[in-house]
Amino acid sequence: MHEKDASVGKRVDLANATAPGKVILFGEHAVVYGRPAIAVPVTIVQATAAVAAAAAGSGCTISAPDVGVRIRLPSAPDNPLALAVRLALAAAGVDAEPDWNISVSSTIPIAGGMGSGAAVSAVLARAVLASAPTFRGCPDAETVNRIVYAVERIHHATPSGIDNTVVVYEQPVWFVRGRPPEIFDIAKPFHLVIADTGIASPTGQVVADVRAARQKDAARYDAIFDAIGAIAERAKRIIASGKLETLGFLMRENQRLLRQLEVSAPSLERLIESAEDAGAAGAKLSGGGRGGNLIAVVKREKIGLVREALLAEGAARAIVTQVGG
Repeated sequence: MHEKDASVGKRVDLANATAPGKVILFGEHAVVYGRPAIAVPVTIVQATAAVAAAAAGSGCTISAPDVGVRIRLPSAPDNPLALAVRLALAAAGVDAEPDWNISVSSTIPIAGGMGSGAAVSAVLARAVLASAPTFRGCPDAETVNRIVYAVERIHHATPSGIDNTVVVYEQPVWFVRGRPPEIFDIAKPFHLVIADTGIASPTGQVVADVRAARQKDAARYDAIFDAIGAIAERAKRIIASGKLETLGFLMRENQRLLRQLEVSAPSLERLIESAEDAGAAGAKLSGGGRGGNLIAVVKREKIGLVREALLAEGAARAIVTQVGG
């Protein structure tokens, strides 16, 4: 908690919060149907929120200048930002609208499969809980996770729960829907280059399209989901052992199966080919697909070459993160 002297006209921050982005290493789409997935936080991009005291009787205002949003809490019943705040206030036992100015910002790409929505909801929940005088102790992960999942249902209708879990716990996670998340043990660090196609990924629509296709041919789609789940199982074993030689091969295989689900796109395929031609061991889309981001597993000495190749091929940006260590 951080406060400044209000007598000299400076902002009074009751609480601040941060949360990272995330990428799914293996298992997207199949995780919605009960197969396992691996996701990791990406701390180089983050969401932040701050709650500041406002004048008595002014009510609660939420501002997100990055996306040009400024709303009053009572007047936005269906807004995800307002929902996160209302759910956190309810969890804290606050009945009356507080006199607060809440600001939120994020460097996580929006609609890119990196958990931007979940991270924003997480920082709002944490900051509100920490500011509420009726809430005792620090905001616990279980409470925050429950709030963020409820908001995710607005974004994605039937979310798997993986985005909110890895963003809230801020650790690599082995995730199976309906089970408690398992913090993932990484024996040997490895590097990812994450490239943004610059095309928004309509995750909710893609998930709905996959669901509709599965309803027409359940046997085919379940076989693909089983194969994706088996890849996640193999990836868990090799990452836990530190024997990473086949990690790139598994990414290539996972991407082949995602193509069969028709969730890839020409923009993704061009960048994946470029990354692998430049020396990445393997690459795949991460998240909903049809845009958004791809991830490439890259040896340290190849990072610069792969990143430059992706940017030259038209990636909106390419960032590097280390997983583990």
